[in-house]
Amino acid sequence: MKYLLIMQINPAILEALTEDEKAAIGNGHEQLMKTMRETGELIVTQALGDPSASAVVAARDGVPVVTDGPFLEAKEYMGGFYLVDCESRERAIELARLIPDTKIDGLAVEVRPVMFSAGPDV
Repeated sequence: MKYLLIMQINPAILEALTEDEKAAIGNGHEQLMKTMRETGELIVTQALGDPSASAVVAARDGVPVVTDGPFLEAKEYMGGFYLVDCESRERAIELARLIPDTKIDGLAVEVRPVMFSAGPDV
């Protein structure tokens, strides 16, 4: 079954980390990706840009309108994800616990099952 491991980040928390702590996070992600490639569970991973560089397309009176943003009141946002294919929800949670972000107060990883997928590589 496929799961999306969604990394919820808070830029203020990341900015407060030391260079060594930031390096440990990067090294932890590299090791996790290596492990998931070896087990065949990693489909794809992506880091996302800051929400200030995004646009939102939403209906206004039935017409799609594009606005810059989103301008969220929350301090946290989706910073990236891993799409994995593993045997169970428990294994997906086990993989999420290996993401180094989960060891830092104020950061989190949401584990969500994928209900439908399409495309050349999924």
